[in-house]
Amino acid sequence: MAMINSFRSARSRLAVAGFRCLWTSRALLVDQSENDNRNAEPQQSGHEENDEEYEKNIKTKILSASLKFVPDMGWSKQAISAGAESVGYPGVIHGLFPNGSAALVLYFYSICNRELNQILEKEAMVIETDSSSPRKTPEQQVRDAVETRLRMVIPYKKSWPQAMAIMTLPPNVPTALANLLTLVDDICYYAGDRSVDINWYIRRMILATIYKSTELYMLQDRSEDHKETWLFLERRIQDTLQVQMMLSSSNKPDEALNRVTETGTAVFITARNILGLN
Repeated sequence: MAMINSFRSARSRLAVAGFRCLWTSRALLVDQSENDNRNAEPQQSGHEENDEEYEKNIKTKILSASLKFVPDMGWSKQAISAGAESVGYPGVIHGLFPNGSAALVLYFYSICNRELNQILEKEAMVIETDSSSPRKTPEQQVRDAVETRLRMVIPYKKSWPQAMAIMTLPPNVPTALANLLTLVDDICYYAGDRSVDINWYIRRMILATIYKSTELYMLQDRSEDHKETWLFLERRIQDTLQVQMMLSSSNKPDEALNRVTETGTAVFITARNILGLN
């Protein structure tokens, strides 16, 4: 029996890992493209590989330096040029970024996602190693994670509508959507969601909608410390809990399934509209 339970546990972990890989795989489009290019040239010398790594480091250094110019110059090639000059490179080096300002937005989005992931992972490790550590409810974990992530945008709030517009351009939509899905998957995962059924997708799509709608609300919020935004976020999470309770309390499986389908479809359409996808 112990062996069977161990097998089931391992199978469950593999299923979860498979779902996460499938859900977040598009977030790796850029890196995958670079890897494909390298794999297409198996005879590439070590010197050339070092050159590629050197160029990648330069790009990261420039993009990182460029962020401090965004509040004044927006998400633009000018900000990238200023960033390059601030770390000792000529301003014309912005030609290293064929995607232009989109490269800067994607860089910012990815480092914020990475920072949030590290925060959530650290919190999970503390709870795992110290059983006396206070535990949050899943809803509180989701709420705090979304607030933490949105607070990273506040320093760039004035120009953030420009960044959102850039990422709705057709060439940038796949990576922008993948970044969003990776973000909500990390939040759900560390909040304890290990489901491997339709609820996996519904929860993440609902959270993606909550995140984007709260983000839009924050852009026009003038309250102190954006208190109105965080109240808006709490209301959206409570609305979601009520929907889930309604579905789980239904004694008619077919009716519940239809409601789940309708909810998922409505959430997808809302998310699509928020992201500007047609």
